[in-house]
Amino acid sequence: MPSLDKFDIAILRILQEDARATNVEIAERVNLSPSPCLRRIRNLEKSGVLRGYRADIDRKQVGLGLTVFVEIKVGRHSQENALLQQEALMAIPEVVSCFLISGSADFLVEVVVADLAAYETLLTETLLALPGVADIRSNFAIRTIKTGGALKLPELR
Repeated sequence: MPSLDKFDIAILRILQEDARATNVEIAERVNLSPSPCLRRIRNLEKSGVLRGYRADIDRKQVGLGLTVFVEIKVGRHSQENALLQQEALMAIPEVVSCFLISGSADFLVEVVVADLAAYETLLTETLLALPGVADIRSNFAIRTIKTGGALKLPELR
């Protein structure tokens, strides 16, 4: 894990708030000159702390009105089966996040689709055909309260 100082944390906070902030704006806000600020941003990117920049898209406005949290249980547990499952899930465009979890299921998958008919097609033609699937349970989001929130970064002095 890279060693982060108060400037790095401040830069990350600003970028979480506004990923389109210019280097000059960020430098002013963290009290650095632009060159060292840009160097720090590049180091955060290179180290993998800063993984990318994304647009926050309103799902409903682009016709993706249904979010489903899918619990997937696999039949036989092995490292090979887990890797096959992970690769298959990562290749599905409707899967926006996926977690290996403990509990009654093995994977928790967030799926975003247009509507119930689109989810039925995804479920029957893709999810149920995944390697080693023993059980699938679907939980439908009724309303979105919060998504993509900023991380609570540590306070450094």
